[in-house]
Amino acid sequence: MSSSPEMVRMLVLDVDGVLTDGSINLDDAGREFKRFDVRDGWAIRAWMSLGYEVALLTGRGGGAVRARAKELGINRVVEGSRDKGEDFERLAAEAGVPLGEVAHMGDDLPDLPALHRAGYAMTVADAAPEVLTACDFVTERLGGHAAVREAIQHLLDARGEYQAIIARYD
Repeated sequence: MSSSPEMVRMLVLDVDGVLTDGSINLDDAGREFKRFDVRDGWAIRAWMSLGYEVALLTGRGGGAVRARAKELGINRVVEGSRDKGEDFERLAAEAGVPLGEVAHMGDDLPDLPALHRAGYAMTVADAAPEVLTACDFVTERLGGHAAVREAIQHLLDARGEYQAIIARYD
């Protein structure tokens, strides 16, 4: 189901490999921690400031994901997903947004069911080959390195709204 980027009103993001570089970092006590790019956070907030929805959909999860979601004001979070296609549909339904107006950004095989259901499928430059060929938009940036910011700018450019964001800072 491929629509155009200007139709997108909701963005559903995978975490590992999209918002992070996909590394699993453990400290000496075995606690996991993640590294997020501040530019992605800025773009997510800018997107939401225009009234659009954001959700996180991840097969893993943990305290770092919940903390980052809370920090950014993202209220729709699915952790430990075993069927990203079904969970994607549920997130869209809960938000009241038709699937044709929902973009998904994923990077690996478990994301394919959601990417195939999305109105607009996006991925990062270092995604799995099968994901790269399934997507409408591929960032130049790698996952965890402001790829989400690039994708959001792409969506806002398509809507003619990116200049309004820039104007806030000029």
